[in-house]
Amino acid sequence: MGAQKSILAGKAKIDVNVDLTHKLCASLMFPTIRSTSSPLSLVIGSLCVKHPNLFGGSEKLDVSWDKGLYDSNILVAYRRPRPEWLAQQSFVLQHSLSPEIGVHGIPVDNFSRSGSGGVNLSRLSVGLDLKEPVSSKWSSTTSIKFEHVRPLSDDGHTISRDYDGFPLTCSGNPHDSMVVLKQESRFAKATDRSFFHFNLQIEQGIPVLSKWLIFNRFKFVASKGIKLGPAFLLTRLTGGSIVGDMAPYQAFSIGGLGSVRGYGEGAVGSGRSCLVANSELTLPLNNMLEGALFLDCGTDLRSGHLVPGNPALRHGKPGSGVGLGYGLRFKSQFGHFQVDYAINAFQQKTLYFGLSNLAS
Repeated sequence: MGAQKSILAGKAKIDVNVDLTHKLCASLMFPTIRSTSSPLSLVIGSLCVKHPNLFGGSEKLDVSWDKGLYDSNILVAYRRPRPEWLAQQSFVLQHSLSPEIGVHGIPVDNFSRSGSGGVNLSRLSVGLDLKEPVSSKWSSTTSIKFEHVRPLSDDGHTISRDYDGFPLTCSGNPHDSMVVLKQESRFAKATDRSFFHFNLQIEQGIPVLSKWLIFNRFKFVASKGIKLGPAFLLTRLTGGSIVGDMAPYQAFSIGGLGSVRGYGEGAVGSGRSCLVANSELTLPLNNMLEGALFLDCGTDLRSGHLVPGNPALRHGKPGSGVGLGYGLRFKSQFGHFQVDYAINAFQQKTLYFGLSNLAS
């Protein structure tokens, strides 16, 4: 339920999308993370402006703004043309604001939901992306960016400590600053009956100044899909770890849709390391509808106490969990609609709603 509009302004293209579906379903099935009286909170939408030839030399400018129920993201990307055999450069400026539920959220209803812990993150980053030419089945992207992270309360004021008085930043100041070198490599292989995807991200904090964060963080995602007659089996393994300086918001959160279903976001745990396994079997019911059975499990590998302030222990998170359930997948030209019904190890049931891949 919403509206989409594309407008041509000279050579530039403006895409506007306003969507009320998420708001309607969220209000019916989930408690609010925080109360708000702003009329804008009723609207979820996006605005995208694209210019294919900014200065007459095929330079591309993309400006996008996405707004969710409680989060927003602004992205400005400028790309200069280069020969195909060279890495493609993009100058990127990005600002995001979102509630920090995965680490600082408070589990309720036997860990099936996560309430607000009163912590939000304002992130500002500016830097350069280099996308290497695709080689066989491999592709990679390298970026170097300056990042500025500032915790905020629900009413928008800068805070440096959580409700229990523990620091929210690594530096102990109201904000953290860092220069991050990131390398992301992707592998994809597909046949008529199966596919395999692998993604590896490595981040290195560079100590340009003495108070800036120094760390090494990696995360991998491996997924395999196989056709079993009319059914399709999808398995995925996700893991990661971080060493060196660390703020609580850099921890790996476990639980929720896309992680361990049956739990709220981050309600299983949050640690310096994590390992999550997902298995899902889908069976077509008709041309547009599929039924699904799934089993998820995840653990922080007993690293929750290594996160500064130990937020997982203070909120009583178990550190490991298993969720299983069933769901429906509805596919249309407008996007993919997903409903999952899951139960966790505490026999608490959770209903998930998802709407993704909307056509622009």
